[in-house]
Amino acid sequence: MANLNRVTLIGRLTRDPEVRSFANGGKVAKFGFAVNNRKKSQQSGQWEDEPVFLNCEAFNRGDSGTLADRIERSSKGSQLYIEGHLQLDQWTTQQGEKRSQLKIVVDSIQNLETNQEANQGHRFGDEPQRSWGNSRPSGNSRYQDSAPPSRTPPRGNFAPEGDLPF
Repeated sequence: MANLNRVTLIGRLTRDPEVRSFANGGKVAKFGFAVNNRKKSQQSGQWEDEPVFLNCEAFNRGDSGTLADRIERSSKGSQLYIEGHLQLDQWTTQQGEKRSQLKIVVDSIQNLETNQEANQGHRFGDEPQRSWGNSRPSGNSRYQDSAPPSRTPPRGNFAPEGDLPF
């Protein structure tokens, strides 16, 4: 039986990332993310945005892992394209109640802010990064990706032409 656990979202950070470093040099960035679902109002007949709020985590993994670092340079309100997978956390409270939370573990990100938007209050690194996932940019390649070569970055009305800031 086939199985697929993949999430692709475009939305905005709802709070500044909370970053924690580990003794082994690893790092995790936890952040809130909001996307909109569109639905037609039965009363007015107009389309309305209904926000969905999600909890996400991004890790620095391996020698070239930079996801947590890249998220750390973003701030509340930054628009991002993220790809990841769902993970269910389960625990028992001190009172014996069972709790669970569905979250998104980020596998790759792309910042969708323009240079002008980034300079108006968002924190980003000095050097633009054009990579996806945990890979580093190299050579003259516009995008570097760990996925098969047939995969291209998302395009459409949400991505400006030319170099994209990361």
